[in-house]
Amino acid sequence: MSLDPGLVRPFAISVRPGRIPAIPSDTGIPLRHPTREGARQPDSPLYDVTDRSCDCSRGWIPVGGGHSGTHPTMTLRLFWDRAGAGEPLLLLHGIGSTHDDFVALRPRLDARYRVLAPDLPGHGRSPALPDRPTITAIADAVTADLDEFGVGRVHVLGNSIGARVAIELAARQRARSVVAISPSGLNTPAERLYQGALMGGNRIALRRLRPLIPAAARTTLGRSALLAGLRSTPWRSSETEGRALSDGFADADAFWQMLWWGILADVPTGLDRIVCPVVLAQGTADLVAVGQTPRYLSTIPGARFVPLLGAGHAPQSDVPEAILQLVEETTAAATAERPDARTVLRPTA
Repeated sequence: MSLDPGLVRPFAISVRPGRIPAIPSDTGIPLRHPTREGARQPDSPLYDVTDRSCDCSRGWIPVGGGHSGTHPTMTLRLFWDRAGAGEPLLLLHGIGSTHDDFVALRPRLDARYRVLAPDLPGHGRSPALPDRPTITAIADAVTADLDEFGVGRVHVLGNSIGARVAIELAARQRARSVVAISPSGLNTPAERLYQGALMGGNRIALRRLRPLIPAAARTTLGRSALLAGLRSTPWRSSETEGRALSDGFADADAFWQMLWWGILADVPTGLDRIVCPVVLAQGTADLVAVGQTPRYLSTIPGARFVPLLGAGHAPQSDVPEAILQLVEETTAAATAERPDARTVLRPTA
């Protein structure tokens, strides 16, 4: 059976961890607007497709009509949400959330970049790491999956521990540019104690309230209560952002381990090796990061700091326009500095 390319519309695909078949190059399926790729289960020869452009929420596209053993496979460590086309942009969320934390930014980002948004280990639909979830181990998992996708250096937008991982990727020369919002890592012992108590308290409270989160996320008042410690204007957030707390703070398998190894015990090193453009940003109403973000200025060559006026710790829906502008400016600066730079893509089929 053959598919008429004219009948195939742009689609979005979610990639789950495990061994999944790669889309072969001879399927005849146009991938001009590829995006969220994944599989029903590790041994399935089909991709699970979510088409944003139609009323039906699910559909199936066969991969070459064969079993997974007949095509090259990808071994993924994390769940990935991929969309768009263009230069690759990696989105890394904070502890206690999922890739849905960036939903307020996704329409514009998806339209301009090839967006790669994982759930961090032990959060959302990503399994926990077999070992300690240190920043090194988390970065290893992210880069291993990027290698499976055939993606080399990427632009990165990260928040909180996701911003810290973004800085680690830059130190490894895997980042073309970085926008790091409230990165963890350079807080004082007193600040670490405060952050540990604050994040731990959120985990305990939201785990107890877990059955109520979906209903609360549907109302403005409920979202305001759920996101009050993370957003300065939580009433502007969406239901999706509110529900992400259920898969994050309430249900994350690796929360306590990541809080300790990834945040409280983390000491950044090797930051003097960073050569890509780095923008450090923090909301002026951030009650979590305190004063740690500007401290990176003395450790990262050429980095600059931008305050996000009136924004909270996870300000994606507080000041979306300001964040989008930072991403556009920083990616443009990376291209201007290295106009001949190209993302290395390794064939997957």
